[in-house]
Amino acid sequence: MSESTLRRMSAFKQVDVFTARPLCGNALAVMLDADGLDAAGMQRMAAWTNLSETAFVLAPTQPGASYRVRIFTPRSELPFAGHPSVGTVHALIEAGRIDPAAALVQECAAGLLPVRVTGDGAERRVFVRAPRARAVPTDAAAVHAFLRALGAQPSAERAPQALDNGPNWLICDLGSEDAVRSLRPDMAAIEAASARSGIIGISVFGRAGGRDYQLAVRAFAPADGVPEDPATGSANAAIGAYLFETGSLDSVGHAYRVSQGREIARDAFIDVRVDVHSGDVEIGGQSVTCIDGNIVL
Repeated sequence: MSESTLRRMSAFKQVDVFTARPLCGNALAVMLDADGLDAAGMQRMAAWTNLSETAFVLAPTQPGASYRVRIFTPRSELPFAGHPSVGTVHALIEAGRIDPAAALVQECAAGLLPVRVTGDGAERRVFVRAPRARAVPTDAAAVHAFLRALGAQPSAERAPQALDNGPNWLICDLGSEDAVRSLRPDMAAIEAASARSGIIGISVFGRAGGRDYQLAVRAFAPADGVPEDPATGSANAAIGAYLFETGSLDSVGHAYRVSQGREIARDAFIDVRVDVHSGDVEIGGQSVTCIDGNIVL
């Protein structure tokens, strides 16, 4: 193999995020040696993997950062996304490239984000502090278009709100787990509403009666090539911020677990931690590697 070919190789992992069981979470492609690859090359690679997101690891450029990551959907780059952030840390630890006991900081387009690792081996959980969610003004017609496409009405107590923490999600409280699980949304109409409003998609949640998790969540982003996401870190971080801002955390607690993905034959769990004083939100969970090798960039 020539030197030029070697320079074009990257260590590669496909990681299932927010699960300890392969094929049950949200798949993520991680390119561990992306330095020298430009944005167009990253976008082409993300379109080729055809996963909801592909993460590209690079040398950090800011003091204090442990590593840098760029995150791409099949169609665009995201400043932040949760499952790529959690899965990238899992991949870096497994490859021996970062020390899980260290004070880790992720550099991404959304800034410097603290990372916390608990446990070891199969019990390891990675938590990433999400960027602070910002309310996005959204006109009533746009909200109505999303709700009509969803085929559901929000809880009478709390109105839907668009929040931006990297992606911008319309967050909607449907009240109960049953209301969330029974949805049959019109994906073409959601895509059209996203195109008109600039909102990446809609994420809905409802309270669960079981002991294993406190919320059921679904997230739809067909305009970005992801009709229904199996497990969504950014949307769950936005939901945590929404619960904090609306004074609704008491119904689930400041540390709660989310079930997502069962409607599309997955079974992911996302752990959410909300600081009751600052409103900062951490999202985290387990991950498992399904593919480990090298890829030609």
